[in-house]
Amino acid sequence: MQSENRIFDDFAKMINGIAGTVAGAGREAEAAMRERAKEWVGRMDFVSREEFEAVKEMAARARAEAETLKARLDKLEGTAKPAAAAKAAAKPAAAKPAARTPKAAPKK
Repeated sequence: MQSENRIFDDFAKMINGIAGTVAGAGREAEAAMRERAKEWVGRMDFVSREEFEAVKEMAARARAEAETLKARLDKLEGTAKPAAAAKAAAKPAAAKPAARTPKAAPKK
């Protein structure tokens, strides 16, 4: 009877060894696939999250500055338009050339 137990013990040891080998091979394959994925992504010219956030912040600041400058320009143009209108109104009407009236065609 003891010989049957040894056979089962040896069989259990062998199965445990195979399971450990398969698990190790799985971990090794996973590590290799991760490394390949990192290499592939590295060649794709992707940006990191930090770089993306930095550029996003720079764009937001530039947009805010452009809006500020636009408001300032609108304000300056707003003050320039009334001054230009006042200049145009100050010019005498005689300075404008008179409109030409068409001559009547001769009768036959």
